[in-house]
Amino acid sequence: MAGPMDGATGVNGHRIADESLLDDEKTMLANDPGGMLRATASAGAQVRESAALAAEADLSMLEDEGRPRAVVVAGIGTAGLTGNILATVAGHRCPVPIIGHRSAGVPGWVGAADVVIAVSASGRSPEALAAADAAARRGARLVAIGNPDSELQAMAERARAPFIPVPRRAPARASLWGLTVPVLLAARALGLVKVNEADFAETATRLDADAERCRPGAESFVNPAKSLALGLAGSIPIVWGSSPLATVAARRFADTLAANARYPVMAGALGEAGRGRVGLLDGVFGGLAESQRDIFADPDEADDDSRTRLRLVVMRDGGLNPEDEADEPVAVEERRADAVVTLAERRGVRCDVITAEGGSALERLASLVAVPDFASLYLALAHGLDPMAVPAINEMKELSNPMPEGIQ
Repeated sequence: MAGPMDGATGVNGHRIADESLLDDEKTMLANDPGGMLRATASAGAQVRESAALAAEADLSMLEDEGRPRAVVVAGIGTAGLTGNILATVAGHRCPVPIIGHRSAGVPGWVGAADVVIAVSASGRSPEALAAADAAARRGARLVAIGNPDSELQAMAERARAPFIPVPRRAPARASLWGLTVPVLLAARALGLVKVNEADFAETATRLDADAERCRPGAESFVNPAKSLALGLAGSIPIVWGSSPLATVAARRFADTLAANARYPVMAGALGEAGRGRVGLLDGVFGGLAESQRDIFADPDEADDDSRTRLRLVVMRDGGLNPEDEADEPVAVEERRADAVVTLAERRGVRCDVITAEGGSALERLASLVAVPDFASLYLALAHGLDPMAVPAINEMKELSNPMPEGIQ
C-alpha cells in the first residue's frame, strides 16, 4: 500500500510565477496536457449542447405533478455549486425553498412532497448517488443529471425518474455550464424559475466572447485573464461578491483558484465580510505590512518584495431581476462595494474589480465567471503547474478509501 508521502514527488512547478510562460503559447499548451484551457473555452458550447440534451429528456412528468414543497439540489464540488446558481437565478420571489446539499443522503425532512435533483458530472459521485437512493426510498420526486450510461442513470431508470445527460467533453471542474443548464431547465419545468431560450443563447454568446478575449495566444497586456492571474501571483486572494449572484461567482473563483492554481483563498459575501472579515485589511498581510514598508526603499526593489500580501477581488453586480420592485438592496450593495475598495486603497492592498454585464441573471453570472475561470488556469501555468493534475486529490481519495484487509 502506498505511503502518505509517496505521491509528493508528483508535485511539480515553481514557487514564483513566471510571466514569460504565459506569453509562450507553445510551452504553455505543453504544460496543459489535460486540455483544461480547451475545456474551459467550451463553456459556450456546453450551454448549447446541454440545452439540447435536456430538450430530449422527458420532463413532462415534472410539469404534470405540479409544484413541490421544496427542492434539494444534491452534489459535491462543481455539481454542488449548481444549487446556489439555481437559488440565485430563481431569486427571492421563488415560491419554494431551494436547498443545496453537499453531503451524503438528503435532509431528514425530505419526503413525497419534495423534489431531489441529484447532480454528478461523472455519474459516480457518492453524494449524488446517496441522494438519489434516499429520494427513491422516501418517495420524493427525483431528477438525475450526469454522465450517460453511469450508475446515476441506472438509479434514475429504476426509480422511473427523469435523467438528463451532460456533455462529457470537459472534466468536472470545467463542466459548470454543462451541469447548470439542466438544473435550470428542470426547475423551469417545475415552474420555479423564469429562464428562456434567449437567456441561454445570450449566455453562450457571452461565454464565447470571453473565451476569445482570454485565448492562450492573446498576450498578457490584452488578455484580461492573464492580467488578473499575474496580479494575484504571490498573494493571498480574498474574493468578495457584492450581491447573492456575485457571491456565487466569488465562491466559484475560490474553488478554481484552490483546485487549479493551488492558492489559498477566502471568498464570501461582501455584506458578511463587512461585519468582521474586512478586518483582514488591517492585518499582517494587509495594512500592517504596508505600514512597515520602508518608504525610502528603491521602488524597483519594492516591487520585488517577497512578503506575501493580500490581493482583493471584488465581484460587483448592480443588475436587477425583472421581478424586483425596488433597487434599495442593490444601492446598499453598491455602496458596500465602493466602501471596501476605498478601504483597500487606503491600506495599500491592491484590488481588482470585476463588474457583471448582460441582461439576464444567467448572462451576468457568466460575465463574472468566465475571465476568473481562465485566470485560475493561467496562474497555475505561470507557476509551471499542470492545472489538471492535482496529486493531493488522488492521495486524499486513496487515504479516504483504504484497500480492504489482506490486499497490499
